[in-house]
Amino acid sequence: MEVKAVAKNIRISPRKLRPLANMVRGRNVDEALILLKFAVTPKARVVAKVVKSAAANAENNYQMSPDLKIVRIFVNEAPTMKRYRPRARGRVGPILKRASHITVVVAEEEKVGA
Repeated sequence: MEVKAVAKNIRISPRKLRPLANMVRGRNVDEALILLKFAVTPKARVVAKVVKSAAANAENNYQMSPDLKIVRIFVNEAPTMKRYRPRARGRVGPILKRASHITVVVAEEEKVGA
């Protein structure tokens, strides 16, 4: 069974979050949290929060075991806030403040028969 968690309207550009998502995709939840804890960018805390939320949803709502694997993780674009800045000669320049939706899907790890 797959369980998901979604964080919406995160005020960080998807372009900055996607490398973090790629780093933890397909890994065990515990291993992913360790990787995110020691990632150089402070944006890793946001991704770690969503991964923890998905794991907690699985354990509390569906009584799944704590050894979970990140099956899918993706970062989509949220609505962009548009602002404007004055430029030379009475013109205007756009400022696009981008936001993201982060979705994490976890499932129980398959036990390989010994």
